[in-house]
Amino acid sequence: MQRPKQQALAFLLGALLVGAVVGFAGDRVFHNKDDSSIVARRTRFYDDLGLQAAQRTVLDSIFDENNCQMDALVKPLQPALDSLKAARRSAMSAVLTPAQRALLDARRKDLDARHDAERKQIKSACHK
Repeated sequence: MQRPKQQALAFLLGALLVGAVVGFAGDRVFHNKDDSSIVARRTRFYDDLGLQAAQRTVLDSIFDENNCQMDALVKPLQPALDSLKAARRSAMSAVLTPAQRALLDARRKDLDARHDAERKQIKSACHK
Protein backbone atom coordinates (compact mmCIF):
# COMPACT_ATOMS: atom_id res chain seq x y z
CA MET A 1 0.00 0.00 0.00
CA GLN A 2 2.91 2.33 0.65
CA ARG A 3 4.36 2.05 -2.87
CA PRO A 4 1.33 3.51 -4.77
CA LYS A 5 1.28 6.49 -2.39
CA GLN A 6 4.95 7.15 -3.04
CA GLN A 7 4.41 6.92 -6.78
CA ALA A 8 1.45 9.28 -6.61
CA LEU A 9 3.43 11.74 -4.51
CA ALA A 10 6.41 11.54 -6.87
CA PHE A 11 4.08 12.12 -9.84
CA LEU A 12 2.50 15.16 -8.19
CA LEU A 13 5.87 16.63 -7.27
CA GLY A 14 7.11 16.04 -10.81
CA ALA A 15 4.02 17.69 -12.27
CA LEU A 16 4.49 20.64 -9.94
CA LEU A 17 8.13 21.00 -10.93
CA VAL A 18 7.36 20.77 -14.65
CA GLY A 19 4.54 23.31 -14.24
CA ALA A 20 6.85 25.72 -12.44
CA VAL A 21 9.55 25.40 -15.10
CA VAL A 22 7.07 25.86 -17.96
CA GLY A 23 5.47 28.83 -16.20
CA PHE A 24 8.83 30.47 -15.56
CA ALA A 25 9.98 29.89 -19.13
CA GLY A 26 6.70 31.22 -20.52
CA ASP A 27 6.97 34.32 -18.37
CA ARG A 28 10.51 34.94 -19.61
CA VAL A 29 9.47 34.50 -23.24
CA PHE A 30 6.48 36.81 -23.03
CA HIS A 31 8.23 39.31 -20.76
CA ASN A 32 10.99 39.81 -23.34
CA LYS A 33 8.38 40.88 -25.88
CA ASP A 34 7.46 43.89 -23.75
CA ASP A 35 8.39 47.26 -25.12
CA SER A 36 11.43 48.38 -23.16
CA SER A 37 11.75 51.85 -24.66
CA ILE A 38 12.10 54.85 -22.38
CA VAL A 39 8.52 55.90 -23.09
CA ALA A 40 7.15 52.43 -22.31
CA ARG A 41 9.18 52.14 -19.08
CA ARG A 42 8.05 55.56 -17.95
CA THR A 43 4.44 54.80 -18.81
CA ARG A 44 4.51 51.58 -16.77
CA PHE A 45 6.16 53.44 -13.89
CA TYR A 46 3.57 56.23 -14.03
CA ASP A 47 0.72 53.73 -14.30
CA ASP A 48 2.02 51.82 -11.28
CA LEU A 49 2.03 55.04 -9.26
CA GLY A 50 -1.36 56.11 -10.61
CA LEU A 51 -0.10 59.51 -11.72
CA GLN A 52 -2.29 62.14 -13.34
CA ALA A 53 -1.37 63.73 -16.67
CA ALA A 54 0.02 66.90 -15.06
CA GLN A 55 2.22 64.83 -12.74
CA ARG A 56 3.48 62.77 -15.67
CA THR A 57 4.46 65.92 -17.55
CA VAL A 58 6.41 67.26 -14.58
CA LEU A 59 8.19 63.93 -14.00
CA ASP A 60 9.02 63.69 -17.72
CA SER A 61 10.72 67.10 -17.45
CA ILE A 62 12.60 66.01 -14.32
CA PHE A 63 13.79 62.78 -15.94
CA ASP A 64 14.75 64.55 -19.18
CA GLU A 65 16.75 67.22 -17.35
CA ASN A 66 18.45 64.57 -15.22
CA ASN A 67 19.36 62.57 -18.32
CA CYS A 68 20.86 65.68 -19.92
CA GLN A 69 22.92 66.38 -16.81
CA MET A 70 24.10 62.76 -16.64
CA ASP A 71 25.04 62.87 -20.32
CA ALA A 72 27.09 66.03 -19.73
CA LEU A 73 28.90 64.36 -16.81
CA VAL A 74 29.71 61.19 -18.75
CA LYS A 75 30.72 62.93 -21.99
CA PRO A 76 34.38 63.57 -20.96
CA LEU A 77 34.69 59.95 -19.78
CA GLN A 78 33.08 58.41 -22.85
CA PRO A 79 36.34 57.69 -24.74
CA ALA A 80 37.76 55.83 -21.73
CA LEU A 81 34.49 53.91 -21.28
CA ASP A 82 34.49 52.99 -24.97
CA SER A 83 38.08 51.77 -24.66
CA LEU A 84 37.19 49.57 -21.68
CA LYS A 85 34.19 48.21 -23.55
CA ALA A 86 36.30 47.39 -26.62
CA ALA A 87 38.94 45.64 -24.49
CA ARG A 88 36.27 43.60 -22.70
CA ARG A 89 34.66 42.60 -25.98
CA SER A 90 38.02 41.60 -27.44
CA ALA A 91 38.91 39.50 -24.40
CA MET A 92 35.50 37.81 -24.49
CA SER A 93 35.77 37.09 -28.21
CA ALA A 94 39.14 35.41 -27.72
CA VAL A 95 37.48 32.80 -25.47
CA LEU A 96 34.59 32.00 -27.81
CA THR A 97 34.35 29.70 -30.81
CA PRO A 98 33.57 31.31 -34.19
CA ALA A 99 29.93 30.19 -33.92
CA GLN A 100 29.62 31.65 -30.43
CA ARG A 101 31.25 34.88 -31.59
CA ALA A 102 28.71 35.15 -34.39
CA LEU A 103 25.83 34.74 -31.93
CA LEU A 104 27.34 37.26 -29.54
CA ASP A 105 27.98 39.73 -32.37
CA ALA A 106 24.32 39.48 -33.42
CA ARG A 107 23.20 40.16 -29.84
CA ARG A 108 25.61 43.06 -29.55
CA LYS A 109 24.34 44.54 -32.80
CA ASP A 110 20.75 44.47 -31.54
CA LEU A 111 21.71 45.81 -28.13
CA ASP A 112 23.88 48.56 -29.61
CA ALA A 113 21.06 49.61 -31.98
CA ARG A 114 18.58 49.82 -29.08
CA HIS A 115 21.10 51.71 -26.96
CA ASP A 116 21.86 54.16 -29.78
CA ALA A 117 18.15 54.80 -30.36
CA GLU A 118 17.68 55.40 -26.64
CA ARG A 119 20.66 57.79 -26.52
CA LYS A 120 19.24 59.75 -29.50
CA GLN A 121 15.91 60.03 -27.72
CA ILE A 122 17.60 61.27 -24.56
CA LYS A 123 19.75 63.75 -26.47
CA SER A 124 16.73 65.05 -28.38
CA ALA A 125 15.24 66.09 -25.02
CA CYS A 126 18.34 68.18 -24.29
CA HIS A 127 17.90 71.66 -25.68
CA LYS A 128 21.58 72.55 -25.60
